[in-house]
Amino acid sequence: MPEYLPTAPAKGTRDFLPAEMSVRTQVFGHLYDVLELRGFLRYDGPILEPAEIYERKSGQEIADQQLYTLTTKGGERLALRPEMTPSVARMIAGNAKALQFPVRWYSHPNCHRYERPQRGRVREHWQINADIFGSDSANCEIEIFELIHDMMTALGATPDMFQVRANDRNLLSSALTDIVGVTAEQLPQVFTLVDRWEKSDRTKLSDTATEIGLTEKQFEKLAEILSSGTALLDELPEQVKENSNLVKVLNSGAANLIKFDPMIVRGLAYYTSTVFEVFDTSPENRRALFGGGRYSDLASLFTSQQIPGIGFGMGDVTLIDFLDTHGLTPKPRSEADVVVIPVVEELTDAAREVAGRLRKAGLRTSTPVELRKLGKELTRADKAGARAVVIVGQEDWDAGNVTVRGLATREQQTVAVDGVVTAVNSLL
Repeated sequence: MPEYLPTAPAKGTRDFLPAEMSVRTQVFGHLYDVLELRGFLRYDGPILEPAEIYERKSGQEIADQQLYTLTTKGGERLALRPEMTPSVARMIAGNAKALQFPVRWYSHPNCHRYERPQRGRVREHWQINADIFGSDSANCEIEIFELIHDMMTALGATPDMFQVRANDRNLLSSALTDIVGVTAEQLPQVFTLVDRWEKSDRTKLSDTATEIGLTEKQFEKLAEILSSGTALLDELPEQVKENSNLVKVLNSGAANLIKFDPMIVRGLAYYTSTVFEVFDTSPENRRALFGGGRYSDLASLFTSQQIPGIGFGMGDVTLIDFLDTHGLTPKPRSEADVVVIPVVEELTDAAREVAGRLRKAGLRTSTPVELRKLGKELTRADKAGARAVVIVGQEDWDAGNVTVRGLATREQQTVAVDGVVTAVNSLL
């Protein structure tokens, strides 16, 4: 017996059969439309990048644990992109002289991370990235938050189904140093601790805090400020708040778009101020869906020109989970709207002519590639999801006519070939 290769995809990757691909195409099509309406332009880049750009800017977890790397025959170390932001920063820096800032760009790359596959996490995923480059204005934050709400609304979500939780790393740094008494050396480790706050139990958090060097009193104070919400802002220095774009958003008419949450940190090392995550509010899927933030110096890897930016990455795995949880997942589209069936092989050319008329009218139309008996073709058209068939018989065709049948009602009528588009549209 021959030894066949496995048909399953590699661990952590997925196949998308036509029905699932139809759902994805519909979902992402809605999101593209929202982005384009707001003036975002689509770009793309290579799936391979120098490993160094992730090792220097994406954070220790990605660089040390999740990066797929390879060495070329020429000795160059490359990596499969785990995210798009360093790539777009490189592209922005390389083309800065030709760009009119600020710019709004978006992309839909596939990304790779070596993770333990589980609900919401795989090793290859697709995500929509949206960024604004070249402005420090708080209006960028407002536009990004509005964009998120518009995108979620376009998918059928209502405001009660999700929540945008936002923070400012500078506000948190001030709280940690001025209120908790964290030293500058301890700050990066405490940020990591805060990022894991809702994912770990109290004992583990306390043990980690002790390892960092925090006293029990400092740990209790840390827990207090993380749960204090907007009350924390009253305890922070005025100068720190004046420099915060997030505070400006909270004092604007856009405050209702977000909830201030001191626990939002984001693990990626390049975020410098505003950070945010979008959460599903359903008890069945209470988790972060996607997130992003502001970076003031990401392009510094490639240029001395300071190019600030803000953006987010919306991953496909958690997004589809969200839609499934709330019953918002669209149904797969049928194979065709209408099928044109020649009764005999000699009428194949005639069927193609009729199908051409229907396609020019924007109707998704198919014809049999291997002609079978009419009854079998009607059954196949029904299973393919078509709502109408056009039957091309010899006697009708000689008279310049065809038969149009509705598959749901089984009613049919003979119409002139010139009227076939109108007749089919009346059934759809």
